[in-house]
Amino acid sequence: MDHLLKIDDLLCFSLYSANHALTRLYRPLLAPFGLTYPQYLVLVALWEEDGQKVSDLGRRLDLETNTLTPLLKRMESAGYVTRRRNPEDERSLIVALTEKGRKLQAEAKEISACVIEAMGGDLKELIELRDRVNALRVRLDAS
Repeated sequence: MDHLLKIDDLLCFSLYSANHALTRLYRPLLAPFGLTYPQYLVLVALWEEDGQKVSDLGRRLDLETNTLTPLLKRMESAGYVTRRRNPEDERSLIVALTEKGRKLQAEAKEISACVIEAMGGDLKELIELRDRVNALRVRLDAS
């Protein structure tokens, strides 16, 4: 049982430190666009489905509204997204891509290619790892 109390043996630390390493990897790739990693994730989610309610976007990205709102305000100021009242429910906001936000999608393919290369380039292995991590997250959410 002692081996479970060593930092390098903890799965939680491995996931935590890998997350930080990925964020550090993305930082210089996103810097030319003035984006942070969480802002990039917002763009990816909007490229999948544009015109989402803030609450839906928060659920999709696992971000609380109090974290997401200032992030979206900065993205709006930078010209990547717009926020407007939902005509069906005045209490909620709809976030949509601007032309600048849509154009960035083409350049994001290059960012993804750099990240995949930095992770070893074996796409099959990376997909398997992603699927295993996602399955773990589902199990943890259910517990």
